Amino acid sequence: MNRYLLPLGVFIGLVILLGIGLTLNPREVPSPFIGKPAPAFTLPTVHDANKQFSHEDFKGQVSLFNVWASWCVACREEHPLLVELSKTSDIPIYGLNYKDKLADAKRWLKMLGNPYLDSASDIEGKAGFNWGVYGVPETFLIDKKGIVRYKKIGPITKQDLQETILPMIQQLRGEAG
Repeated sequence: MNRYLLPLGVFIGLVILLGIGLTLNPREVPSPFIGKPAPAFTLPTVHDANKQFSHEDFKGQVSLFNVWASWCVACREEHPLLVELSKTSDIPIYGLNYKDKLADAKRWLKMLGNPYLDSASDIEGKAGFNWGVYGVPETFLIDKKGIVRYKKIGPITKQDLQETILPMIQQLRGEAG
């Protein structure tokens, strides 16, 4: 009888862990960067290899940092929303073109519109790795001091903007500093 109790206990434990795992949202992966300075990087921009873009460019303003690629299907899904946001809002949007061919990135922005004030070219993916990017698209909300305040994995939706991102932007803009 006792020889069956251990396997039964292990089985029950696994079922409980599986049940807990099934209730979690895979889009809500906690980021170790929340509340910490944006990871350091300096990269050439997509449109001008002689111009550098770095984490220092975030400081002094609340901004969005969107990791994207021309080969990314989900990026194409969220892109019209970013273009619209760039036209109707004063929130600066910066990009990190992740593991992409430069010519493809330029063509994509020309064809679909460019919502970014600037977009860094991360051909090797090292900056994305340092930011903890799991896959594209991912979007970060950075405060005036260059601190990461929010991370969204997957495409941004209108609901994300209205219920989470825009209210956080207003709150961060109102904070002293």
